[in-house]
Amino acid sequence: MVQDPPTPRPPGALAFVRPARPEDAAEIGRIQLTTWRYAYQRILPREVLHGLDEAWLAQRWRASIEAPPSPRHRVLVAVEQAQKAYLVGFAASGEIDETALSPEENASEVIRPDIAAVTDLLVEPRWSRRGHGSRLLAACVDHWRSDGFTTAVAWAFAADTVYRSFLTSAGWQLDGAARALDMNGTLVDQVRLHTTL
Repeated sequence: MVQDPPTPRPPGALAFVRPARPEDAAEIGRIQLTTWRYAYQRILPREVLHGLDEAWLAQRWRASIEAPPSPRHRVLVAVEQAQKAYLVGFAASGEIDETALSPEENASEVIRPDIAAVTDLLVEPRWSRRGHGSRLLAACVDHWRSDGFTTAVAWAFAADTVYRSFLTSAGWQLDGAARALDMNGTLVDQVRLHTTL
């Protein structure tokens, strides 16, 4: 679904975060596809970005919302509402698992029940700089604390200075872990950040 272009936020417009619903899956997939193709066009191989399938992304998000791996896995959405409601971003996180490790790390030494891992945190570019990312992150932190997490980690593409700056401005720091993802034969560097809750 294509939304109307955003306008400056009118007086009285509301912006909030809520748990994702199954009917949000298609819009989450669209936001992910749109954001990746815009924000990562100079980071990820062109064939990877053009090969992303919106319907497959929507299916993946519906499954994540309807059948999360644990009660501590959550998908949250950011909404801006004036005359109508716009879903403008989302965040997904849960218990740390092997996908949050660097190649040299031993799972038995790193994976602990008190560590949360961010898998996605995206705001559609046309809705950026309106506080939605900060609201999503703050809502995640509230849930992490109530779920008993004491630390959170997130991977960022090394070349994604915007996301890295966003996290560091919120108090996150690099923890020294790094890895390279093989994307259609191109190695794309990532670095990991962490924060204490």
